[in-house]
This record gives sequence, structure tokens and C-alpha cells, in this order.
Amino acid sequence: MTPLRTLALGLTLSLATVQLAMAQTKTTAKKTTTTTKKTTAAPAKKTTTVKTTTKVTTPAVAVKAPLTAEEASSGLREALTQGVTRAVAQAGETDGFNANADIRIPFPPEAELVASTLRKLRAGALVDKFEVAMNRAAETAATQAKPIFLNAVQNLSLQDALSLATSKEADAATTLLYEKTAADLRTAFQPTVQQSLEQTGATKLYAEMVARYNKIPLVTPLNPQLVPYATEKTVDGLFALIAVEEGRIRQNPAGQTSALLKRVFGK
Repeated sequence: MTPLRTLALGLTLSLATVQLAMAQTKTTAKKTTTTTKKTTAAPAKKTTTVKTTTKVTTPAVAVKAPLTAEEASSGLREALTQGVTRAVAQAGETDGFNANADIRIPFPPEAELVASTLRKLRAGALVDKFEVAMNRAAETAATQAKPIFLNAVQNLSLQDALSLATSKEADAATTLLYEKTAADLRTAFQPTVQQSLEQTGATKLYAEMVARYNKIPLVTPLNPQLVPYATEKTVDGLFALIAVEEGRIRQNPAGQTSALLKRVFGK
């Protein structure tokens, strides 16, 4: 082989070697290394449950001491005293009787024939005038009734005070007072009513009406007594107002105006 050919063959082999090396380098460069990104999950948030304990406090209930007979008796007398005071004040006002349908005093039933006959004879104005004068007399007398009634209250025997104090009847004490003292009260109160009837002219008007009636031919003469009737109705009217006041004290805390009344009648 000639030197020239040998040289050429050597160059060829060298070139091939270089190309092989370069190909291997490219192959290595193209190799892709895949890196897997590791995702780290955030730890779950721990939920803390706070247990709340509510302390329930039961309010203390005051225990009411049993009512004594002495307290009941004193409370009943105080209630009646308050009732008398208010009843007298209310009845003693102008129209206290005349404008109050519950206690207004009507024409005496025993002389109703006198009233009806006079009305037929066109003397009805005289009848009406008398009724107003009689109720005005009751109003005037009522203003002087307080000491008489209060004396009866203080002297009232309350043997069953506890039963009366706790009674479901709104006028239990007033009813007892009426049963025990009404007759005596009428007797003591009658002079006062008589004086009031004379002052208001009721006595004179009544006498005039009866006289007119007795002059009518063929009628049976009448002589009805006005003072006992007016006294009875005035006393009954005052008792009716006292009963209302007792009921107010028993049923309405606003009416229990003292510690004793609250103690006896308070719920």
C-alpha cells in the first residue's frame, strides 16, 4: 500500500472515530431526566372543640311563714278601716248616692202607690224632687258616719280571723261586720239621717206628697215612716261600698297599702 493511501485510510478511520464520539455525546445530552415533583399535603387542621358548661342557678324561693291569728285579725280590721274610710269619702261626695245606681235610694216601696198616683196626677216633678233630696240627705249623713262605723270595726269579734283572711269570698269580712253590727249601726245612725233629711227638705217633701195622696177620694190613707227607711238604705249603701273596697284589697296588690295588708292578703 502506498503511503498516500495509508494516510487516507488513517484519516478516514480518525474521522469515523470522531463522529462516533460526537454521536454518543449528543445521545447523552438528549437524555431527559424527569424529576417528579413531590407534593407534600398540608396536615389537616386539628379542630379543637371547647365544651362549655352552663351552670344553672335555681333562685331561692322565699318560704312564707304561716299567718298567725293575731296577724289575720289585725289585717282584717285594717282592711275594714280602710274600706270604711274610702266608702265614707265616696258616698259623702255630691251625687255619691244620687248618681250611683248601685246604692241610689229609690222611692220607699211601702209608699210606691203614692208616687205612682201623683205621677198620674201630673205631680211627678214633686216625686223626682223628693228622691233627689232623700239621696242628698244620705250623702250628708255619710260624711258623719265614719266614727260610728270605725267603732263597730274595732269592737268586732274575729274568732275565725284566719278563715276570714284566707276566704275566697271577696267581701267575707264586710259580710261579718254587717251581720254583727248593722242593726246597732242603724240605731246609732238614725238621728244623723233624720237631721240630714230635714236639712235637704226631703222630710217636708215627703209629708206633702203623702198629704196630697191621702186627700184623694176613696184611697186608704198612708202614713209611711221615712226616717227608718232612709237610715236603712244609707247604711246598706255604705256597706256595699265597703265590700267593694275589701275586694279590691284582697285581689289587687295596689290596694294593699301597708306591710300588714300585704302580709295578710298578698299572694
